Amino acid sequence: MIAIVDYGVGNLFSLKSSLICVGADTVVTADKQVLRDADKILLPGVGAFGDAARKLCDCGLAEVVIDEAKKGKRILGICLGMQMLLDKSFEYGEHDGLGLIKGEIRPISDVIPKGLKIPHIGWNALHFGEKKNELFKYVNEGEHVYFVHSYYGANCEEAVIATADYGAPLTAAVAMDNVYGCQFHPEKSGKVGLSILRSFNEMKD
Repeated sequence: MIAIVDYGVGNLFSLKSSLICVGADTVVTADKQVLRDADKILLPGVGAFGDAARKLCDCGLAEVVIDEAKKGKRILGICLGMQMLLDKSFEYGEHDGLGLIKGEIRPISDVIPKGLKIPHIGWNALHFGEKKNELFKYVNEGEHVYFVHSYYGANCEEAVIATADYGAPLTAAVAMDNVYGCQFHPEKSGKVGLSILRSFNEMKD
């Protein structure tokens, strides 16, 4: 079973519908024990990093996600959920992340050419490194996914498994051992997005 963390932030039910579409047994929950009993955890998120991180901590679920990740459970963060997997964010101040993947969240305005619209909204092609991660086993180089973001994963080169070009290469996905993250929205990315959720659902320990 995949448990989607319900801490008041994210496209919870569109994610649940997408997971059901690929055959995943899934539940949306804020129950710590349900999260601990689940086979995998999906951490969603939209909005500001600081607010979301505070909500996740205040409801006691940050500790659960960290503990389960350290036990080897597969975790997938989406959009802001991906960003929170990293060490810290510099969005409207400095905020601690979960520290499951080395790196920082910084404004895309630092690296993209002036004149490009912020936030980065729309469909962009995925580019993989020399070895394609198992999360993308059903995805081909250059296939498109849907982004909505103004901040990106920086100083996380060891974990980057996909990039997207928006005037500069931006981190599109990360992975470190059993922890994965997508900056884009699989649940808004049509067949390609569904194939990514399908591969996450099929992963075995």
